[in-house]
Amino acid sequence: MEQRISMITLGVSDLVRARAFYEGMGWSALPSESDQIVFFDLNGVIVGFFGGEALDADMGRQNPPNGRVALAYNVRSRDEVQPILDRAAQLGGCVLKPAEDVFWGGHSGYFADPDGHAWEVAHNPFWQILEDGRIKPEPPAC
Repeated sequence: MEQRISMITLGVSDLVRARAFYEGMGWSALPSESDQIVFFDLNGVIVGFFGGEALDADMGRQNPPNGRVALAYNVRSRDEVQPILDRAAQLGGCVLKPAEDVFWGGHSGYFADPDGHAWEVAHNPFWQILEDGRIKPEPPAC
């Protein structure tokens, strides 16, 4: 198995609401031949939203409605963090933690989308974000 993630699938209670939320955050859905799942291409990693019960059936197990997982969106400057949290709240999400300086030297906050999926929005001064959105960790100082 190669070291990579190709797709992240999140189970949602209302697919139309989930799509509207993420399109409101500025994402563009990929064309799909199914109205049962929505895909977004995040620079090579696909995030899919699928009905929660359908995801359980597809997996063959009953999943908990939420879990201890945080997805992360890194930004190029600390001033970008709070406006993204505010936008999520305007679209029906919930700010879990306002932007603040954090112990590891960055600046971050958290929001939950309408289905409770937690997102960290963070500025990490030790990482460079390339033009295509990929992260390039800075080498440690000597």
